[in-house]
Amino acid sequence: MTALEPQPPSSRLTVDLLTREYPPHVYGGAGVHVTELAGVLAPLADVRVRHFGEQAAGGTESGGTPAPAVTGYATPTELTGANAALATLGTDLVIAGDCAGADVVHSHTWYANLAGHLAGLLHGVPHVVTAHSLEPLRPWKAEQLGGGYAVSSWAERTAYLGASAIIAVSAGMRDDILRCYPELDPARVHVVHNGIDLAGWRRPTGDAALAAADETVRRLGIDPDRPAVVFVGRITRQKGLPYLLRAAAELPSSVQLVLCAGAPDTPELMDEVRTLVNGLREARDGGIVWIEQMLPREELVAVLAAGTVFVCPSVYEPLGIVNLEAMAVGLPVVATATGGIPEVVDDGVTGALVPIEQADDGTGTPLDPDRFVADLAEALNRVVRDPARAAAMGEAGRRRAQEHFSWTAIAERTMEVYRSVTTG
Repeated sequence: MTALEPQPPSSRLTVDLLTREYPPHVYGGAGVHVTELAGVLAPLADVRVRHFGEQAAGGTESGGTPAPAVTGYATPTELTGANAALATLGTDLVIAGDCAGADVVHSHTWYANLAGHLAGLLHGVPHVVTAHSLEPLRPWKAEQLGGGYAVSSWAERTAYLGASAIIAVSAGMRDDILRCYPELDPARVHVVHNGIDLAGWRRPTGDAALAAADETVRRLGIDPDRPAVVFVGRITRQKGLPYLLRAAAELPSSVQLVLCAGAPDTPELMDEVRTLVNGLREARDGGIVWIEQMLPREELVAVLAAGTVFVCPSVYEPLGIVNLEAMAVGLPVVATATGGIPEVVDDGVTGALVPIEQADDGTGTPLDPDRFVADLAEALNRVVRDPARAAAMGEAGRRRAQEHFSWTAIAERTMEVYRSVTTG
């Protein structure tokens, strides 16, 4: 990330970032976003991160650069073992009480939204919400959370309708917010894209780094001398992994499929994915690499750098940080033309967008799943069969990530939102 000019104490806001995910507890795009945002805001404001889980490392200075103060919160003892949604709300109550002294509270995902809402009411300060996803557009979570989905939906709705400002991570997400919550004043909903740490996401260079990357991918079972389609994501309905596994049956036998996929939402979904993977392995006689554990960034960069094309078959994706990460490493991206993805992937320049007609019931289910699978397979084949074109798209993707999704610009835009709600 790029360091910004620190602001004098007299003009600095105190900002409390409220989040479920923060190192060492990052497992999705929202956690990546908050981690990077906290770092780039620290020179501009007094940032205090309040996250779920045990205390993470944190400090006030790092090499002369301000760093956020960090506090972790365990589930209240009385709620340990309780319904997960109720345990979340219990943690929210403790966090809300600790936000005294903030000029603005900024919550991320429904897990922390109620903490932000209550902190705003309790301490009389503005509450800003960043929308990384929307509960009404993830109805499959009822499979995972049961009655907890009704609780999470209530918490999100309450926070959104009471927020001083809402940040959408894409224009597509802004449209979804206003469609799901039509009572909102559109002037309160601002677009600030997700960003990418370009220094942390780049191809290895130099003999030592290249040798280490080669050792990593070979240890993981990837042949760096073969073309590869790479997928990275949790095993959840929104990521569309079963559609990719069906499309992969049409890939040339010389092409590897590398799946960095774990943390299934439900045992039933895991069983579905495992059955499809096993079927592919039998039909293709190898070339399927499934990495279920979460990889450290350095190893994931090595996997991406060994790939030919990155694939994002999501049926719901407000923006897709994972696509930016792949682009920053120099991979072309084949992705579904849904949500905020078309704002990231420049069709025909940095990759290919796969058309999709979707149900409007909130599930995002393709109306013609066979057509979607066929179009996905065709787009992947078009890219992997032209390695020179794929490489050129990857270079264009790196440039696009650098020009349009730098954290410096995102920090400045976020500060503008804070100033708008603190100055009236």
